[in-house]
Amino acid sequence: MATKSKIILLGGGGHCKSCIDVIEQQGKYEIAGILDLPEKIGLKILKYQITGTDEQIALFAKKVKNFLITVGQIGTGELRKRLFEKLKKQEVKLPSIISPYAYVSPYAKVGEGTIIMHDVIVNAGAVIGNNCILNSRSLVEYDAVVQDHCHISTGSIVNAGVTIGNNSFLGSGSTTKQFSTVPPYTFVKASSIYKE
Repeated sequence: MATKSKIILLGGGGHCKSCIDVIEQQGKYEIAGILDLPEKIGLKILKYQITGTDEQIALFAKKVKNFLITVGQIGTGELRKRLFEKLKKQEVKLPSIISPYAYVSPYAKVGEGTIIMHDVIVNAGAVIGNNCILNSRSLVEYDAVVQDHCHISTGSIVNAGVTIGNNSFLGSGSTTKQFSTVPPYTFVKASSIYKE
């Protein structure tokens, strides 16, 4: 059996639990620790210990080269974006993590540091940016573009040819009209239909 590469997670909240499950199911990485707030050091998320804070990224990067941002996102992705930029300065790897229960077309592109959860579909010609969350059962149709630092929440539908601007949030069960453009930093309410 091949040795798994180690990975450090940034953020120890509820979203981290979902990420852990996807990482374990994917089977490519061994979780080597979680970084969170100083007062959380020593606590466990599922079976993994919080071992440090994001102020110690440089220290952990000397031993582990793979990182994933597991901070959740409701609203703009500014915190996730700041962490992403901090990691890029350390020249670590930010692998995309794709659930074995998701379908990503071989004709789609997925950026670094993006997580694709269980039962997601990403169809042909779709482009997913860096540091995105495609949450459980979301759908990104053909030729759609999801720019950097976006969260496509549970059960959301990004229809064909749609462009989602960076740092946007699509609430659970929302739908974007075909070929529409969602500007950067947009918050789309749960169960709503977005039209230009």
